[in-house]
Amino acid sequence: MKMGKMGERVKSQGYFGWFIVMVVLGVVAFAVVFTYKKKYGYLPGTVSSKYGDALTVAMQFFDIQKSGKLVHNKIPWRGDSALNDGKSAHVDLSKGMYDAGDHMKFGFPMAFTATVLSWAILEYSVHMNAVNQLQPAKDSLKWITDYLMNAHPKHDVLYIQVGDPVADHKCWNRPEDMTEKRPLTMVNPSKPGSDVAAETAAALASASLVFKSSNATYSSLLLRHAQDLFVFADEYRGSYSKSIPEVRAYYDSTGYGDEILWAASWLYYATKDSTYLDVVTGKDGQKYANWGTPTWFSWDDKLPGTHVLLSRISFFGLDDDADIDNLNEYRRTAEAIMCNLLPDSPTATGSRTEASAFLALVFSDYMLTSETQKLECDTESFSPSDLRKFAKSQADYVLGDNPMKMSYLVGYGSKYPQYVHHRGASIPADAKPSCKNGFKWLKSHKPNPNVATGALVGGPSKYDKYIDSRNNTMQGEPSTYNSAVLVGLLSGLVTYSSVPKFFL
Repeated sequence: MKMGKMGERVKSQGYFGWFIVMVVLGVVAFAVVFTYKKKYGYLPGTVSSKYGDALTVAMQFFDIQKSGKLVHNKIPWRGDSALNDGKSAHVDLSKGMYDAGDHMKFGFPMAFTATVLSWAILEYSVHMNAVNQLQPAKDSLKWITDYLMNAHPKHDVLYIQVGDPVADHKCWNRPEDMTEKRPLTMVNPSKPGSDVAAETAAALASASLVFKSSNATYSSLLLRHAQDLFVFADEYRGSYSKSIPEVRAYYDSTGYGDEILWAASWLYYATKDSTYLDVVTGKDGQKYANWGTPTWFSWDDKLPGTHVLLSRISFFGLDDDADIDNLNEYRRTAEAIMCNLLPDSPTATGSRTEASAFLALVFSDYMLTSETQKLECDTESFSPSDLRKFAKSQADYVLGDNPMKMSYLVGYGSKYPQYVHHRGASIPADAKPSCKNGFKWLKSHKPNPNVATGALVGGPSKYDKYIDSRNNTMQGEPSTYNSAVLVGLLSGLVTYSSVPKFFL
């Protein structure tokens, strides 16, 4: 009897001990939840290791593409390069990122890279943080925005290119070994470039939001440059590829109206100044927005991004007293874009890209967060999960669920391209070939000695065929702007959660 009581007492102590443990764990869990809620405003769901791993891989390509004096270099076959870029004009343009597999710095797509990366961080910072990729993303963003601000030394001057693409493409060597001249190209009042100036303004305005809470001084500097660049783009209207015809062979702009609206949208979110909304709803919006006409998001066409970005206001409202009535056309056009993307929609199209998938994912999360249950596409209706399913299918295709059974994200999975069109990856780190002698590495039949981890290659043909050859530039060359879009897509898929209603 006594033993039984002792046993019962021991048992009751065990229950009490577990009760204490559960209370402690509950307190810890509440503290974690409270910390997330306080810092981010919402909580992530279950983390997908597949997309988390892919995001970790994709982020590394930005480190591979960095120019300048590398800090905490994580890529063993990369080193300092282009340290004298900009010196001829007394500006420091050593940072930034090389555009693709060559050594050019093209400001137009580089600024787009920064804008998309900022957008991804602003929507999905919790997701990125859950797999330890938020800080790397911010570091990569800052590497570009440092360059972009230095490229804007005066109100009406913006350096938009470093290097001569004709001369550059006659070389095949590592960036660390470059000896060729690095001329600078600029836009100014006599050679206006509203497209590239406005895109740079969008990049800096969106980045100012990213750094607002962690580095207020830097954020303010970014915003001042963004506002100044927008005034420059607006005052001296013209397309940079008309002012500077030689850029047409590389990044020819089809117009600047989309960049004006894109930049004004980001400047509104960054400043809450309703005069920027007046731009998108006034005569510029009426002239350039192409309401009701869906197009495809790219480094050249920012309209789809603008439609989706401004639909935020329709979904979540404004945190000020501005009138939103004239903004409804942007949401309606964004809905039309979504209807074109969904495979089962009556208005479905066959043209789909990772950039489109990123927009679909963002829009689905706007619907989810605002508790919008249906998207109407003519006679059919779709849910946020339908859009997410489409976005996921595009990411899965890139990661290996395709007829080639190949991952087009280099370094992810067991089968991925081995002959990426990328100079640094194709040349052994201990080799020092001259401009001309390096072409033996381009022609080599051996796989690249260095893995361009995180590179998203150009991808397969419309027939799902991919030829893994270093000379196959169209399919085998990666770019930073495509990587930025993929990072945004993967970040959104890392976990399932709402997005912040307002950018802080």
